[in-house]
Amino acid sequence: MAKPVHSMIRVLDEARSLGFYERAFGLQIAERIAFPDFALVYLRQASSPFELELTVNFDRREPYALGDGYGHLAIVVDDLDAEHARFEREKLSPGPLRDFKHDGTTLARFFFVSDPDGYKIEVIQKGGRFG
Repeated sequence: MAKPVHSMIRVLDEARSLGFYERAFGLQIAERIAFPDFALVYLRQASSPFELELTVNFDRREPYALGDGYGHLAIVVDDLDAEHARFEREKLSPGPLRDFKHDGTTLARFFFVSDPDGYKIEVIQKGGRFG
């Protein structure tokens, strides 16, 4: 049986990205593997075994072009309103709270935030299919 274990993104500034993911989502380094030209940094939160892998290419000086194919990562939280307020206090620049509806029924409440490299992250209220 297949089991998703991680998603990888390339980041320009390791320290800046680590600070963002720790402040925003409580992700901690599970493992850091350094190679001569790059490092792989695996981040994890205690409530989930799924990891975010940051790839840091040491010689990279220019920001990565995210292209038009990338969408977003998604994180579920217990209290969306409280998290949105905390993101504002932390100056993490959250987008507006949104209600996503289909046929008059709310499918999800969420907001988006961007990490230091411009990757979008959807922060979703726990419940329904996101329980």
